Parts: sequence; C-alpha cells; structure tokens
Amino acid sequence: MLFEQISKDIVAAMKAQDAVRRDTLRNVKKYFLEAKTASGANDELTDEAALKILQKLAKQGRESANIYTEQGRADLAEEEMAQVRVIEAYLPKQLSEEELETRLRDIIAEVGASGPQDMGRVMGKATKALAGLAEGQAISACVKRLLA
Repeated sequence: MLFEQISKDIVAAMKAQDAVRRDTLRNVKKYFLEAKTASGANDELTDEAALKILQKLAKQGRESANIYTEQGRADLAEEEMAQVRVIEAYLPKQLSEEELETRLRDIIAEVGASGPQDMGRVMGKATKALAGLAEGQAISACVKRLLA
C-alpha cells in the first residue's frame, strides 16, 4: 500500500539526509492520516484514495510553481517543483496526448456518443477509466475536441 511505502520512504530520506524528500513525504503522510481518520473512512486508506490525494498535491504544487514564476520568484518555484517531482514518483505514468485520444475515442464509441450533448456521459466513464492516468482538464479538453 502507498501509505506504508511513504512511511518507509520517510525513514530512508531521513537516513539519507534528503530534506526535500523527507519534508514532502511527511506532508503527504499528514494528508493520508487526515483521510484515514475522516468520518466514514473506518481508519482505512485505499491506494485509489491515496493516488487521488497525491494527484491533488502534485497539481497544487505545479499551480503554485507557476504563480511563483509569474511573480519572478524562481527560487520558490524551484522548491515547489522539487516537491512535485518527489510526489510524481509515486504516481502512475501519465498518458501521452496520442494515448489519451485513442482511449477517449474507444470510450466515445463504447458510450455511443455523437456530439457535444453527450459530453456528460463520456466524461463520467472517462474520468473513472482514466483515473490516475490523465488530469481531468486534459480529459475534458480532448473530449470536447473529439465531440465537436
């Protein structure tokens, strides 16, 4: 499970004196613990839920880095991106644009979508099928383009 792996990797980062990795993974573990203790979680955290948390943290980090870059704070942007790289090591490889389009064409055919009015049906199936493999914005943009 991802929770145990993160815990082990924190210890390894501490031994290696890798402050960025240690601090990033401690932050991730904090979010994991919050999710485990949330009402209705029954003190469990599935890998699927852990992946969603990791994706959210990586996305937030990239957005923060972009803001820092726009404000001329390259030093802070690099710190954020260093943390994002640590988090991304635990995420599955993202689909390329071509792979995403191929998968979405299959889903569109499976659902029987014929135009923009079917976007909701396609997105419902696509977001479940491609969870962890592509960001929601990328999926949405590609579906819009294919249904237009």
